[in-house]
Amino acid sequence: MKVVGFSGFSGSGKTTLIEQVIGCLKAAGQRVSVVKHAHHSFDIDQEGKDSWRHRKAGAIEVVVASNRRLAKIREYEVEADPTVHQMLAELSECDWALVEGFKHADLLKIEVWRAETGEPARYPNDPFIVAVATDQPQNLPTPTALPVLSLSNAQGLAEFLMGNPSRYEYTSPFDTADA
Repeated sequence: MKVVGFSGFSGSGKTTLIEQVIGCLKAAGQRVSVVKHAHHSFDIDQEGKDSWRHRKAGAIEVVVASNRRLAKIREYEVEADPTVHQMLAELSECDWALVEGFKHADLLKIEVWRAETGEPARYPNDPFIVAVATDQPQNLPTPTALPVLSLSNAQGLAEFLMGNPSRYEYTSPFDTADA
């Protein structure tokens, strides 16, 4: 599996860009998964549904499956923020895993930067950023030798990724196979 992160401040366009890149990769015959970091509490379950009732009764995990979809909901007994590597380990086999958030993770990342957010760019100080996607390349706060990609050209970004796929090949830190 190849893994690339998308890093940027809120309002920079990460989710929209990822959504578009998913479509481009899928059109190229790639199987794509997404790992998303949430900074707040969330619940994808619906109150009153059987799965919700099982969780409220004390189940630490509930797996719900149909002929088209599977969902696993895990309750942490102690509040914890899983690492990106733990979340990637949960994925089924895929060609690409796109990671939204986890800006401090040790993964190669595309920085999504917009001047109007008023936030600083991360690329000058983050060695894991391999390119910057922006709608205003002329307004980048610091000159860079990194590739600067158009935020409005998801196809170009997908081609950038697929142009050197081995660069993004993921090796889990949990792999314990003998060399």
